[in-house]
Amino acid sequence: MQKEIKTISLSLPFRVGSVNCYLIATDAGYVLIDTGGSNSRQGLVSELERAGCKPGLLKLILLTHGDFDHTGNAAYLRTAFGGEIAMHAADSGMVARGDMLVNRKKPNLIIRMLLPIFSGFGRLERFAPDLLVADGDDLSAYGFDASVISLPGHSKGSIGILTAGGELFCGDLLVNTDKPVLNSLTDDLAAANASLQKLGSMSIGAVYPGHGGPFPIEVVSRS
Repeated sequence: MQKEIKTISLSLPFRVGSVNCYLIATDAGYVLIDTGGSNSRQGLVSELERAGCKPGLLKLILLTHGDFDHTGNAAYLRTAFGGEIAMHAADSGMVARGDMLVNRKKPNLIIRMLLPIFSGFGRLERFAPDLLVADGDDLSAYGFDASVISLPGHSKGSIGILTAGGELFCGDLLVNTDKPVLNSLTDDLAAANASLQKLGSMSIGAVYPGHGGPFPIEVVSRS
């Protein structure tokens, strides 16, 4: 079962911010939630090895959604460290094609042209997940006493991971770079608000976002 949570904060391209990955130590090995972008690969590898997560000990790579800053090292880690890659089917086209706009509203032409350069998500970063997860899926087979929650809004395939102890890894549904709020970079605001309301019926303590520090769920309105 789960032993501890290690937060790994990695720089975004051009140092425009940071993104969190979460390494979970279990009796069966390690589970990694999100992987950062390819620009921060060496930093991630160093942090994994420092924590004791050597090649062969990484059992599961959980991706909260398909964006490059969460998936950019997944293919590399699967080869170098082992472990299955799991994500929601609705975002799998993003990583298969290297296109972060699959199944999303299209921004203006300039953003569409610049995004591939900014993301650093090239052919070597593309992959097909080993496991497609959906709402309610149990992760205890990997020594991780947690379940998957579907939380669309930021993307159609966004998920959260809720542990038996009430820790929620919310991906990019919520951010805490200034204060805990819904992510302003949201594809479907109505869906994001519905996802937030969905959390109201769940027993949640600390929230671990993709960007910013952890916070208690009580500081975010779920009504």
